Amino acid sequence: METSTAFKILTADQWAQFESEGVFHGAPVDLADGYIHLSAADQLQGTLDKHFAGQQGLVIAEVDLRALGDAIRWEVSRGGALFPHCYAPLPMSAVLRTERR
Repeated sequence: METSTAFKILTADQWAQFESEGVFHGAPVDLADGYIHLSAADQLQGTLDKHFAGQQGLVIAEVDLRALGDAIRWEVSRGGALFPHCYAPLPMSAVLRTERR
């Protein structure tokens, strides 16, 4: 099930800070949980629907999981599915592309 890319959904302000600093330390929920929440491609829409419904100006960053190495752990989360979690700051160099929503 594991794939080589996953997605991080960021607000416009989070993305601007990420671009400015070159590294993302996490959204408030990430900081509270101790890791950066990511979604596999088939989980992305569910994450958008559950956590970002009605929000504008979102940036979806496609992340190269290989670049993050051992910082990535696939762990059970919503509905018992395995989700990729990043246990390190996310460097801009790991972002392959972005999409604005």
